Amino acid sequence: RRFVQVSTDEVYGEVLEGRATEAWPLRPRSPYSASKAGGDLLALAYHTTYGLPVVVTRSTNNYGPRQYPEKLIPLFVTNAIDDLPLPIYGTGENRRDWLHVSDHCAALVALLQQPGIDGEVFNIGSGAESDVLAITRAILDHLGRPGTLVRHVEDRPGHDRRYAVDSTRLQRLTGWKPTIPFARGLLETVDWYRANEGWWRSARQGDFQPYYERTYGN
Repeated sequence: RRFVQVSTDEVYGEVLEGRATEAWPLRPRSPYSASKAGGDLLALAYHTTYGLPVVVTRSTNNYGPRQYPEKLIPLFVTNAIDDLPLPIYGTGENRRDWLHVSDHCAALVALLQQPGIDGEVFNIGSGAESDVLAITRAILDHLGRPGTLVRHVEDRPGHDRRYAVDSTRLQRLTGWKPTIPFARGLLETVDWYRANEGWWRSARQGDFQPYYERTYGN
């Protein structure tokens, strides 16, 4: 049975211009992305050494319903609902490609079903770029909350300015393409958290508050 190693675009490091293809060198700049790159190489080594049917995928930032509230979009939505500060690292100009979770899952299913691709790597992205400031404004506007909730906090170490991948290879091979425009998907995600308050309040219990204080307390 095929093993799919779900990785991240962060393994390519900062991509300040253009889009990373699967042939780009791995240049992770944080312990997290280095561990993901190591996982990719380990999985591919199992394919080479033992014939394990492996496919590696490198996707861009996911968003959508039921995402744990430590992540940018659910954190800002749930904080804004409670009129709490929205902590933005540094200038907030870091850019990411945003991929709806349902589009990501459709790509994974397409690769699980595609014959003859064991030992290969595929990028998964939407091509829809946005920075943190633009996302923050859209969330606040949709919820009718003021811009005074924004708080700029000290930038985190190793915070790359931009990630972007080229998904042409995946699209040509499988016919997959993203179906949810980011502007629509973002507002639908905001509405989901607004309509499912019990879910995210439960998720923010336990270890969440100590994590939040460690990360944003200053």
